[in-house]
Amino acid sequence: MSGPPGVGPERFLLPCYTQPADEATSRAGLVLGPQPALPAMQDPVYPPVLRPSSEPLVPLSHRRIRVLSNYWHAGWDAALPTTWLRAEAFDRLSHAAERLPNRLGLAIFDAWRPLALQAELYDAAYHEPGLPDGFVAEPTPDATVPPPHLTGGTVDLTLTLDGTPLALGTGFDDFTAAAFTESLEQVPGSSRELRRLLYHTMRGAGFVVLHCEWWHFEFGTRRWAAITGNEPHYGPAKLPDR
Repeated sequence: MSGPPGVGPERFLLPCYTQPADEATSRAGLVLGPQPALPAMQDPVYPPVLRPSSEPLVPLSHRRIRVLSNYWHAGWDAALPTTWLRAEAFDRLSHAAERLPNRLGLAIFDAWRPLALQAELYDAAYHEPGLPDGFVAEPTPDATVPPPHLTGGTVDLTLTLDGTPLALGTGFDDFTAAAFTESLEQVPGSSRELRRLLYHTMRGAGFVVLHCEWWHFEFGTRRWAAITGNEPHYGPAKLPDR
């Protein structure tokens, strides 16, 4: 598939599969009670991967998880139609989905990402000046410091309501301060409560969140290790032989 036209962060906003959470919950008559506040977000120094696991990638398939394959449908050259995670990360993700209240589920924007796609996204994001460092990981081939998505332990996701993906204050790949995980803490409403619910559900399943992207969660990665005090065990991952 040929890449989408245009350069810069605006390329990341399509396709848009989400509906604003406040509007969607109001239409659906969903009333979500107050959720626990988010803790202070961390962005510590990440340790290198020294003893990588050989745990395989597995395709995502679960009755309460909707796979969106955003980059594939957007036409990025190196994107794939199938979405993959490490086996344990997927098992934990499945448990997270099953713990959600009735009518709610998960929608996956992206998970494992080949290095070629990471490079394509990085080049597009930083083609124009002005985007702060950290929104798109550098596509380094160094196996001790791999991009998070290359490890197969990282997933970009949101909640669904009756199968409809929700924008929890922003859409996916929003490069503004509104995408920071804590940005809604002083803004009452469904988006805040659902963002809190997503965080606590994923944290309860063992994942950690990226402080500047409410949709970005990791397990087994360098960031996960730094926040939890464990050793990182996911280095670069490859698709299984066919």
